[in-house]
Amino acid sequence: MSSQDDGNKDRKDDVPEAGLSERRAQLNRKLEDLAVAETKAARKSQSNSSGYAQAMKLSSEFIAGVLVGAGIGWVADQWLGTSPLGLIVFLLLGFAAGVLNVLRSAGVVEQPDPRAQGGKDVQKDRTD
Repeated sequence: MSSQDDGNKDRKDDVPEAGLSERRAQLNRKLEDLAVAETKAARKSQSNSSGYAQAMKLSSEFIAGVLVGAGIGWVADQWLGTSPLGLIVFLLLGFAAGVLNVLRSAGVVEQPDPRAQGGKDVQKDRTD
């Protein structure tokens, strides 16, 4: 049995520690490269889907503003008897509201402060 134990010791002594460390470092580099590649692929697929979702959101907000304005204008024309005037005015107001909604969603225009709209004095709220 001692001859087998000596054979195992010889095999362990043949592989230097530097070689194992080098192989481990190479394996770590390969794993890091794979992780970076997977992260890039995930970001790319996520950015494409989120880009489409953002485009759909912005376009639907714009179209909704125009359609609501046109609908209110048409109803106002039917009720008041001012045939094209109400439709034109409210269509333009709906267009402006749609553009404003798109700018708010895109982050170009700041959202309104709900405390300022409540009719309370903002300066008074800060001092309390």
